[in-house]
Amino acid sequence: MPRRQLHVPGTAEAAPLRAAFREVRAGLGVPLDPAEFPADVLAEAERAARAPALPPDPYDATDLPLFTIDPAASTDLDQAMHLARRDGGGFRVHYAIADVAAFVAPGGALDAEAHRRVTTLYFPDEKVPLHPRVLSEGAASLLPDQTCPALLWRIDLDADGATVAADVRRALVRSRAKLDYAHVQRRIDSGTAEEALALLRDIGRLREEQERVRGGISLNVPEQEIDLVDGAYRLAYRTPLPADGWNAQISLLTGMAAAELMLAAGNGVLRTLPAAPDGAVARLRRTALALRVDWPHHTPYADVVRGLDPADPAHAAFLQECTTLLRGAGYTVFTGGRRPERATHAAVAALYTHCTAPLRRLVDRYAGELCLAAVRGAEPPEWVRAALPELPQEMAEGTRRQNTVERESVDIVEAALLKDRVGELFDAHVVDVKENEPGVGTVQLDGGGLAVVARVEGGAGLPLGGRIRVRLTQADPGSAKVLFQPA
Repeated sequence: MPRRQLHVPGTAEAAPLRAAFREVRAGLGVPLDPAEFPADVLAEAERAARAPALPPDPYDATDLPLFTIDPAASTDLDQAMHLARRDGGGFRVHYAIADVAAFVAPGGALDAEAHRRVTTLYFPDEKVPLHPRVLSEGAASLLPDQTCPALLWRIDLDADGATVAADVRRALVRSRAKLDYAHVQRRIDSGTAEEALALLRDIGRLREEQERVRGGISLNVPEQEIDLVDGAYRLAYRTPLPADGWNAQISLLTGMAAAELMLAAGNGVLRTLPAAPDGAVARLRRTALALRVDWPHHTPYADVVRGLDPADPAHAAFLQECTTLLRGAGYTVFTGGRRPERATHAAVAALYTHCTAPLRRLVDRYAGELCLAAVRGAEPPEWVRAALPELPQEMAEGTRRQNTVERESVDIVEAALLKDRVGELFDAHVVDVKENEPGVGTVQLDGGGLAVVARVEGGAGLPLGGRIRVRLTQADPGSAKVLFQPA
């Protein structure tokens, strides 16, 4: 399920919420202080920040005018890009990925701590980083006007946006600008963006069409955001901008190119997702019918999703239910030239791997090294080969912890929002019903400016996709999660 971007302001009124998040961190064994790392890890990170391990004669790409696109407050910047037209037609994508391996020595204290943490964890009040901030928000981050080591991808596309060539090499890069999604959208819409940025729309739309043709899907599920307004919490949905999707297409493009390189070389780690079973699709059809979402009989669900408006409450509820078809994602390792039995990612509808967020996700550092070896026609480094067998399980455990953080954080925020409204009635859509327990499920509140998705229990059976009236029976941040019952 797409991560919900919740944020709690650092004000005195928000102190009870922050205390509840600290309890979640304590229960997961996560450092209460996000800057907390063992002394030997911090010392190693400080040394690496001052003297990263670079090739003897690093390729200098600092003249390439790269830019980053991230949420405005982000400082752990994994990717920077430059887009251009190719002579004779088509496009060239340069995509720089932070070279975390230049800072993390295999087998060292920093490496061991990264394997323990696996991912950066995002709480509404803080983030608990995968790497010390001297690296993740400093020397290894692709911040503007800072020379950094990177894995520099060059991907050539034809006039239709299809990949015709891809390679990657170690390089020194220097980003020119740190942009956020809203700024990018304004500049492109107003026609004031320079060509390298304006091409994001052109390439993004072409890649979206490529996705449609191959049967892939990107879910624009609205994100939940929290703010404190006049001493009261407000939870609302943020509908993704087109620029969010175009930017994501560049990352998907790179992950697909990386997967193809690894498969050709015979060594790699893929992000895989099985196709949704027929029963899950039939269930989704029933939800669409109840929500009055038009789904012609012979139309693939991916085509239906592309025509939805995330700002429409019924469409937003349906998009939330669509995430059930994305369950079962994992990582598949293969070596020695043996093609894995499970290779594709059903939502991408192609070979795909995670390789574009090494500051925030452990597996990406290894994927980058596998791709570098593939381009050279060489065997991966021994430290990479040695780690591969355990990576899928490590990533599965880290992902479960990340999902727990998201789920618990949402529960706390929603309970804070509704704690004074226990006993009230609300209109809601049923967006999920538990297998074998038809009286237990999930509802999304409908209207009233409440961006709440929560558990419902009671009654003989919940109408999946149906609109019902529910009563709030409990809501206490930190102790009792939000719970509704059919009224």
